[in-house]
Amino acid sequence: MRRRLRTLGLAVFTAALLLPAPPRGGWALAGMFNPETFVLANGMQVVVVPNHRIPVVTHMVWYKVGAADEPAGKSGIAHFLEHLMFKGTKKLAPGEFSRIVARNGGRENAFTSHDYTAYYQTVAVERLQMVMQMEADRMTNLVLTEKVIEPERLVILEERRLRTDNNPAAILREHVSAALYLNHPYRKPVIGWDHEIRELTLKDILGFYKRWYGPDNAVLVVAGDITADELKPLAERTYGLIPPAFTGARRRAARLRPDEPPHGAERRVVLRNARVRQPSWSRQFLAPSYLFGLAGGGDSGQAHALQVLAEVLGGGATSPLYRSLVVERKLAVSAGASYEPDGLGPARFVLYASPRPGVAMAALEMAVEEEVGEYLEKGVSLDEASRAKRHLRAEAVYARDSIRAGAQVLGAALAAGLGVEDVESWPQRIGAVTVDEINAALGMVITRDRSVTALLLPEKADDDGRKIHLAK
Repeated sequence: MRRRLRTLGLAVFTAALLLPAPPRGGWALAGMFNPETFVLANGMQVVVVPNHRIPVVTHMVWYKVGAADEPAGKSGIAHFLEHLMFKGTKKLAPGEFSRIVARNGGRENAFTSHDYTAYYQTVAVERLQMVMQMEADRMTNLVLTEKVIEPERLVILEERRLRTDNNPAAILREHVSAALYLNHPYRKPVIGWDHEIRELTLKDILGFYKRWYGPDNAVLVVAGDITADELKPLAERTYGLIPPAFTGARRRAARLRPDEPPHGAERRVVLRNARVRQPSWSRQFLAPSYLFGLAGGGDSGQAHALQVLAEVLGGGATSPLYRSLVVERKLAVSAGASYEPDGLGPARFVLYASPRPGVAMAALEMAVEEEVGEYLEKGVSLDEASRAKRHLRAEAVYARDSIRAGAQVLGAALAAGLGVEDVESWPQRIGAVTVDEINAALGMVITRDRSVTALLLPEKADDDGRKIHLAK
């Protein structure tokens, strides 16, 4: 089975956590990656991230379509098509794309998320035109037949069995997503439901390909030993020759997704399985993202404050959740918080912990609630906020050292509806977050009626079924 990196509903790369909030006015650019940009005549956006340390480039094409854009009852199409893009075109035989990249010393891969699908190659700069020609070819000239898709369907079903059906934690994640999102398509798994993968037809897949794959629904990002002046003629000779796909009514109808209604009930999901060796506990809260607020409360402008809050509460071994539960009270082997606001829909703010052997899940849950409850009462301090902001901004600086990081962060941002200036000015916005904003975000997100508590337990574990008591 071909090995590929996939997000399956999580952030594509660790670097994507650096994605910024939309500007609220007046910020100067921070120059995180100092990209150069231009747009081809057919509407394809191009971003160049010069990095001349070595004569290598990473070439990425991001399509603005993912699992959340699939028709109802057709889950898994975006991921299925990602697999099939490595089959043949009118010019290349099945598998030849990958063989050519390998023969030329390059690496290539692809991934699918809820909001985008991306393909990339890392090659010597003199091989860039070659991969651009091949990628442009399969943007419109993919050749699919029943004979091609049926073996790949079996590969995908086996991938689902290995990664999800045989993994209790992955099964639980699917159920938690279905409980957390009442109406938004983030409730569906990126890989798709087994029974729907089996029913996808050649017509379904070709229709999805023809609807969404085109230059004006894609972002080209090239990072490495090249400039925009050098890349532009190459882009015009390859992608620039493809006519735009999104015109008129098709453009107006693109990416229409249902809104998430107000939530009015806490939920609890418990999975017991004989394969569980390490139990775990988590509580997920529906939260605003960089682009979307919440019905019933929660503004997208709070996203950067929530990112600092996640760092304060559980961003590492010195965070209060880890220090209290793991180091001092010795109730857990791990504990923390996370928040991923980089999507075209509501995000999730997560508290999590795994108990030490012999520690009851109820005791661990109460301990997390007590710790968060203290913050709800006293608030985050100025010193804690300052440390968290310094750490986040330092991560942004470190990201510049990687050739691929700039392409990953910028591509994910643009494919999800953000802009280059949002990425570039992110450090200033994090630096400008105030303690009052962090504490307001804390009070907003820790809301019982927008929470799902998840327990992963061994098959014979005893769950006392006690009610959830969120810290007040």
